[in-house]
Amino acid sequence: MKSRYQYRIYPTPGQSQSLAQLFGCVRVVWNDALALCQQSDQLPKTTELQKVCITKAKKTQARGWLGVVSAIPLQQSIAALGVAFKNFFQSRSGKRKGRKVNPPRFKRKTNRQSARFTRGGFSIKNNKVYLAKIGKVKTQWSRPLPSEPSSVTVIKDCAGRYFLSFVVEVEPEINPPKNPSIGIDLGLKTFACCSNREKVNSPDYSHLYRKLKRHQRRLSKRQRGSKRYHRMRAKVAKVQARIRDKRKDFLHKLSTKVVNENQVIALEDLNVSGMLRNRRLSRAISQAGWYKFRSMCECKANKHNRDFRVISRWEPTSQVCSECGYRWGKLDLSVRTIVCVNCGVEHDRDDNASANIERVGVGHTHDIKWTGSACKTPPEAVCDELSTQQESRQSFLDGLTGKESPSL
Repeated sequence: MKSRYQYRIYPTPGQSQSLAQLFGCVRVVWNDALALCQQSDQLPKTTELQKVCITKAKKTQARGWLGVVSAIPLQQSIAALGVAFKNFFQSRSGKRKGRKVNPPRFKRKTNRQSARFTRGGFSIKNNKVYLAKIGKVKTQWSRPLPSEPSSVTVIKDCAGRYFLSFVVEVEPEINPPKNPSIGIDLGLKTFACCSNREKVNSPDYSHLYRKLKRHQRRLSKRQRGSKRYHRMRAKVAKVQARIRDKRKDFLHKLSTKVVNENQVIALEDLNVSGMLRNRRLSRAISQAGWYKFRSMCECKANKHNRDFRVISRWEPTSQVCSECGYRWGKLDLSVRTIVCVNCGVEHDRDDNASANIERVGVGHTHDIKWTGSACKTPPEAVCDELSTQQESRQSFLDGLTGKESPSL
C-alpha cells in the first residue's frame, strides 16, 4: 500500500527564490488550463492542455519564463487538474462515495503552494534531496524512508514553512492486539470516551485562540495589500499553523494508540454538518476534528490489518442501558448520569454510549437501521421482551408507591 512521508526542509535564500518561481509557474499553468476548460464546451484532454498551456505557451512572449523551471511540475499540475475534474464529475453522478466534491478553482498566490516531481525530477543520494533546477535542499530527516519514493511534492504553507512529501510503498504491519474490541464515543470537552472506561480530554487551545483572535482583529484594521497587512497576515497564518499542528499531533497519537491496542474499532457516524447549525456549539464542533480522527483510524486500521466499523447515526446509543438493554428514551444533553429504571444500575452517559457502540460494532447487538429482515429479532421475541420490560417497570413503580402488584 502507498503512504506519504513528510519532512521539513530549509532552503537557502537562492533556493527560496527558485521555489517561488516554480510555484508561480505551476500556478499560472493551472489557471490557464482551468480557464481554457471553462471556455470549452467539452473538457479537453490532458495532452491537449499540456500542448497548449506549456509547449506553445513557452514560445510566446507573455509566457516565455515558463522555460526557466523544470517542465515536470508543470505537466503534473495539468494532470492534477484532470484528476480534480474527474473527481468532481464522479461525485455529481454518484460514482464517487463520500461527500460531494466541488469543481476546481483558480489558485491564489497567498494560499498554500505545491509542486510535484516524479522520478525524473528528483533524486536522493547520501541523505540529500536533489530537485531539478533547484539544487540540493537541506532536509530534516525525522525518520528513514521505508522504500524508494515514486514522487515528491514540495509544499510551502501559509506560514512560510517548506516541506517535502514523499509517496512510498509500505508493507502492512501486522501486530497482535491487546484487546479484542473497543467502542469510542466522541465529544467536545471529553474528546473520546472509550468502552474500557478510559477518557481522553481534548487539548487546551484557549491561549492560541485568544492570540489568533487578537491578531485577526489587528489584521482587519490594516490596509489590504500593504506591507503591514502582509506581515500581520503571516502572523495569523503562523498561529493557525500552531493550532493545526497541535490538533494533528493529538489526533495522530490517539489514533495510533487505539489501532495498535484493539482488533475491532467501532465509531459512530456523526452528522457533523447538521451539528454545525447549532450556533452555540458550531465553533467547538468544527475545532474538535472528529472527521479527521475517523479518517486516521480508518487508514491506520487498513495498514495494521484491523477491523474498522462505523455504526449508524440513528442507533440510540445514549437511550439504551448497556447492562440490560432497557430503552429509557431521549435525554437532554445536560443529563450526564442515568439510573436505569429496569436494572437500577447507575451509568455515566458517555460510558454507556461507548459500551453500546462497541456492542453494535462487534455484532452483539444489531444495528436497527441497517440490518436486513433476516438478521432482525423475530416478532415473538420482541413481544416477550416488551412484556418483560413492562412488568419490571410496573413492579418498580408499585414499589415506589407502596402498592402490591397483582398476582399473575
